[in-house]
Amino acid sequence: MTELVRLSKRMSELGLCSRREADEWIERGWVRVDGVIVSELGSKVLPGQRITVERQASAQQARRVTVLLNKPVGFVSGQAEDGYKPAVTLVNAGTRWKEDKAPQQFHPSQLRSLVPAGRLDIDSVGLLVLTQDGRIARQLIGEDTSVEKEYLVRVQYGKPGKLPDADLKLLNHGLSLDGKKLLPAKVRWQNEDQLSFILREGKKRQIRRMCEAVGLKVLGLKRVRIGRVTLGDLPVGQWRYLRPDEKF
Repeated sequence: MTELVRLSKRMSELGLCSRREADEWIERGWVRVDGVIVSELGSKVLPGQRITVERQASAQQARRVTVLLNKPVGFVSGQAEDGYKPAVTLVNAGTRWKEDKAPQQFHPSQLRSLVPAGRLDIDSVGLLVLTQDGRIARQLIGEDTSVEKEYLVRVQYGKPGKLPDADLKLLNHGLSLDGKKLLPAKVRWQNEDQLSFILREGKKRQIRRMCEAVGLKVLGLKRVRIGRVTLGDLPVGQWRYLRPDEKF
C-alpha cells in the first residue's frame, strides 16, 4: 500500500512551489486535492492524487522575482555575520544594471523573502542568484539538483614546477571531503595560473578544499555560470532580473 505524504511535501516534489509557499496556499484555501479544497495544515495525500492550485496562487507566484547579482568580495551570501553585510543589501534601484532589458520595475517589496539560492564565500565573487520563487530555489539547491555551476579559479602551486597530471585527474574525480566521495567534476586549465571548475554539488568551501588537497592555493574565485545562465557583462556590485526567456 502506498504511504501517505504531507501535502506540502508532495507539492514541493511536484515542483509546484516550495514547502513554505505550499503551507501558505493551503491556509488560504488555494489548493485542491482531487478537486476538493484542502485548507488544513499538515494534511496528507497519496502520491497518485491530483493536486491543483487556484489562480490566485499562480498569480502570486508570477509576481515573484529572481535577481542575478555580481557579488563583490566582502559580502556574505545570506544573513549578516561578523559585521559583514548580506549580498541582498546591494539590491536597490541605484545598483540595477543599466543594460537590464527585463520588463519589471524595481519596488522595495521585491526584497521581501528574497533569499540566496546557493552561496558564495565572503572572499569569492561572481554570479549569485537571489529569488522569491521557491521553485527556483529548489531547482538550484534541492537535494536532487544536478544543475552545473562553473567557476574560474586563480591558483598558485606550492611546489616547484607544474601541477602533475595525476593531481589534475584527482580534481576531476577521486577526492573526498568530510569522509564522502565527491561527485565527478570537470576541471581543466584555462591558462597557466587559472583553472575552470564545473561542479554539480556545492559543499562548503569545496573548491578551496579540493585545491588544498593537491597543493594548490586559491588566489581568486569567480562563479561565471549556473546552469544555462551566465554572468556575462554584469558589472561587479550590480544586478539584473532573470528574464522570462531564461531558464537554469
